[in-house]
Amino acid sequence: MDKINDLLLYLPVLLLSFTVHEFGHAWVAWKQGDDTAYRQGRVTLDPRSHIDPVGSILFPALAAMTGAPVLGWARPVPVTRSKFRDYKRGDILVSLAGVAMNGVLILAFTVMMAILFAALGSSPAAGSIGYIALDFAFRGILVNASLIVFNLLPVPPLDGSKVLYHFLPAAAAEAYRGLDRYGFLILWGLVLTNALTFMSPLLYGITMFFVGVASLAG
Repeated sequence: MDKINDLLLYLPVLLLSFTVHEFGHAWVAWKQGDDTAYRQGRVTLDPRSHIDPVGSILFPALAAMTGAPVLGWARPVPVTRSKFRDYKRGDILVSLAGVAMNGVLILAFTVMMAILFAALGSSPAAGSIGYIALDFAFRGILVNASLIVFNLLPVPPLDGSKVLYHFLPAAAAEAYRGLDRYGFLILWGLVLTNALTFMSPLLYGITMFFVGVASLAG
């Protein structure tokens, strides 16, 4: 029952976070001169345009139910970099747009938590609507902090690698970007070998910082 409750809280947060992340990529690409995602209807906050049934729902659900490492994804936004008015600037801005939107969601969930603290106090009764709402906001902060830190890792094809690409010598940059085709295998290797466990204390620290801000504000 606890795993089902976790899933019912985490899944809506994941779907919202994935949707907003991909919308950020699509909207900034459009503003930088690339209409590829716009023509495919991706400049929208409609989850149906961004959610991958396997990566956004099935994999996270199975992970939540089995205790396996969570690795989810949405449908990648198509980008035609040659259409950017300024190639380097456009590519960097589009690459950072998704995590920037996750940052906006962290602030929104922090405000939500502050309002709840002000209305309910810091310790609502377990199982009450207020308690569930606070838990939802907490998970919202945690999930979006996770998406920011994870996506900024310099591992192709994550967003951090697309930024780092522009600061490497030309030959090294092309070889680096060529690793994109192996990205899924690299990421699964990192997850399965527990190479990403260093993220846990960082994510806990970030999440508790914003919980603290919400508590003080509330």
